[in-house]
Amino acid sequence: MSARLLRYVDWTLLGTTLALMAFGGVMIYSATQNTGDPMGFVKVRVLHALFGLTLLAVAAAVDYQAIARAWRPVLGGAMFLLVIVMLVGITTMGSQRWIPLGPLGGFQPSELAKLALIIALARNLEAHPDLDSWRTVIPVLLIAAVPVGLIVEQPDLGTAMVLVAITAAMLFAAGAPRRIMMALGGATLAGVPVLWQMLHDYQRRRLIVFIDPGLDPQGAGYALIQSKIAMGSGQMFGKGLLHGTQNLLNFIPEQHTDFIFTVVGEELGFLGAMTVLALFAIWLWRGMTIVYLAKDRLGMLMAVGIVSMIAFHVVVNIGMTVGLMPITGIPLPFISHGGSALVVMLMATGVLLGIGMRRKKILF
Repeated sequence: MSARLLRYVDWTLLGTTLALMAFGGVMIYSATQNTGDPMGFVKVRVLHALFGLTLLAVAAAVDYQAIARAWRPVLGGAMFLLVIVMLVGITTMGSQRWIPLGPLGGFQPSELAKLALIIALARNLEAHPDLDSWRTVIPVLLIAAVPVGLIVEQPDLGTAMVLVAITAAMLFAAGAPRRIMMALGGATLAGVPVLWQMLHDYQRRRLIVFIDPGLDPQGAGYALIQSKIAMGSGQMFGKGLLHGTQNLLNFIPEQHTDFIFTVVGEELGFLGAMTVLALFAIWLWRGMTIVYLAKDRLGMLMAVGIVSMIAFHVVVNIGMTVGLMPITGIPLPFISHGGSALVVMLMATGVLLGIGMRRKKILF
């Protein structure tokens, strides 16, 4: 990588990413105390982090315009993997999401699909600067519809929601007319009854107990009730790292993945939770700065897609732990245990850094 490019690295964004990732390793260790092998989880985390950081460096070094030109094989490869997971994927908790990789565990193609969709949408939206009619918007929607449909079929409603949010944010940033955005929003609302019929029973129960967890306190509402108890019991300063009772007694399901923020709230209290939120606020601020400074429309759109992906993950994951959002299988970026999500988000951060590094022309 050129030394001149390195002059424009957003060290605040990179440092915040590393801080979140390191903090996540500590919280994963704490959340897995009751498994008997917390260091095993940490070792896996370190391997995923090293691989992800390598891809971050590669993604930052490669010109984002070259990445965008390869949108067809990138998106096509992600779609191919989504089809493969439907044929040979591992089913866990009612969803067939993972491609088995033997001793390496598994890979979740839906995570890669998020970044692939961002690249594909950015390239196609850049090619159509005048989004003033359905004739120009519909092809973009069709690009997003394929991965969304494949992921809904798994079923993985949470990830499908992420792709929809990314598409909406990028359309808005690309200048889609208000009438079209409102029409898409209205069509989404009109399709809710159809979507309800497509949901599995356990997904419907999750949405019902979101309104009233007491309807099924030992079933679908259990995780939300325990999450609220853990968050509230931490009070201002928390019970202390490695001393969370809800955590140690294993009252919170998936506490090292989807519900890891409850461990933060219980053990580090309100101050710990606010520290995490502050780190994410800094990350999003630097991301939006890159959006603003991007030297062209393509870079701006790719940056918007990446920032909106991280923002949606943070809002939904933290929202569900405190009862403001329905429970979905969306991890907390850089913190939750999960190799596929961590690697893809680090790679996306590398693309974002690369856009920022090229915000000015390099003169030789």
